[in-house]
Amino acid sequence: MTKGFTGEVAILYARHRRGYPPEVLDALTDMLHLDATDTVVDLGCGTGQLSLPLAGRTGALIGLDPEPDMLALARRAALDAGTTNATWVLGGDSDLPALSRLLGPGTVGALTIAVAIHFMDRGTTFTAARPLLRPGGGLAVITNGTPLWLQDTEWSRALRGCLEKLLGHPVTASCQTDEAGRGLTREALLTAGYRYAEAGVAYDAALTVEDMVGGVFSAMSADRLPTVERRAAFTAEVRDALDGRDKVTERVHVWLQYGVRDL
Repeated sequence: MTKGFTGEVAILYARHRRGYPPEVLDALTDMLHLDATDTVVDLGCGTGQLSLPLAGRTGALIGLDPEPDMLALARRAALDAGTTNATWVLGGDSDLPALSRLLGPGTVGALTIAVAIHFMDRGTTFTAARPLLRPGGGLAVITNGTPLWLQDTEWSRALRGCLEKLLGHPVTASCQTDEAGRGLTREALLTAGYRYAEAGVAYDAALTVEDMVGGVFSAMSADRLPTVERRAAFTAEVRDALDGRDKVTERVHVWLQYGVRDL
C-alpha cells in the first residue's frame, strides 16, 4: 500500500467521502456470519467510513492503515461516536503475516478492504489473509460506487470537464472500480483458494457541490493538492458548470466481492 493521504487530504477524506448504508452492513454480516463474538480487520481503513459502522456489528474491530493522519482522524471519529471496541494500527497489507502471528490462526471473522484494493497486490494479500480467517469467515472487497468524475450523468461530465481543465490532461482513472478491476479481484480470490460470491447494493443519495469537490481533492496526494484559493475557484467553476445548482443526485452502486474460507 502507498501513502500520500496526509494533512489536508486526510481531512478532506474524512469530511467528504461517502459512508455505507445499513444494507451494505447487512449484506456483509449475513454473508460471513458475523456477530458480537467476531473480530474484524479493516485493511486500508482510512478515516473509518466502513470501520465505525462495522464495529457496531462485531465484537472487536481492528482498523489497519499505513497513514498516521488517517488513523488519527478515524480514532477521533470513534471517540466522538462512543465506539469502544475499535483499535487503530499503523500498517498495511505487508503486515498481515505479522498480524496473523499476533492474533493467532483462525481468529478473524472477516478481513475487509474497502476502496483500497488498487493499492495492493491482490494475490499476495489474499494468500496472507487466509491463515487469519476462521472457517465460514472470509474476505470482503468493497467498491463504493464509480468515481465521481466517471459516471454517466450530466453532472459527472461537467465535473470531469472542470477537472481536466484544472489538471491539463484527460481524467480516466477508475481506481479499479470498474468491471475489469472486479474481474481481477474475482480471479485472485479463486486462485488463492477461496469460494467466491458477490452482491450489490444500489441507492440514490444527494451529493452537494462541496462534497463533490472535496471528494475529488481527497483522491489526490498531498503534494498535488491545489492551494486553498485555487480550490475555491475550482468549486465556483463546477457550480457554474452545473448552472448554479448546489446539489445533484448520485446513483451509488456498491459492490461486495467475497472470498469465503470454507471448512
